[in-house]
Amino acid sequence: MRPFLGFLWCFARVFIKAPRGRQRFNVLGALDAVTHQLVTVTNDSYINALCVCHLLLKLRLLFPDDPLSVVLDNARYQRCRLVIDAAAALEIELLFLPPYSPNLNLIERLWKFVKKECLATQYYPAFDAFKEAITSCLTHTHDIHKDKLATLLTLNFQTFDNGTL
Repeated sequence: MRPFLGFLWCFARVFIKAPRGRQRFNVLGALDAVTHQLVTVTNDSYINALCVCHLLLKLRLLFPDDPLSVVLDNARYQRCRLVIDAAAALEIELLFLPPYSPNLNLIERLWKFVKKECLATQYYPAFDAFKEAITSCLTHTHDIHKDKLATLLTLNFQTFDNGTL
């Protein structure tokens, strides 16, 4: 819940409101690359392997007969045996991105959008208002924010031809 500043430069000292303490709101999500349908798992503690398994189960229940491939980054809790076994039991293929390549993960673009839309230069006096702003933004990805997200969530990636160095 810390404040995210836009650009600030001034001669006078400016104090930005920020809440006391540390509260956490985690969102683990899966984004369909074609339809942009978003499936999320949220909590107020930590994201761990059980949360990833819960997300995989949610995906399988949502798409019971479709072949599923889930692209993951290299977080340790996503590469553990529990997640790999759960994915195998649910018949979900796990594809791991190369290290240090968040630009290849579409959901990272969505998180950047949410941060800009909900958190940049915003003060939320209560944790519930903070959670509601994020939840509302994620809920409205298919209607209110659809046009803004259409240009961000494209499958345009820069490729390089094989060449000699």
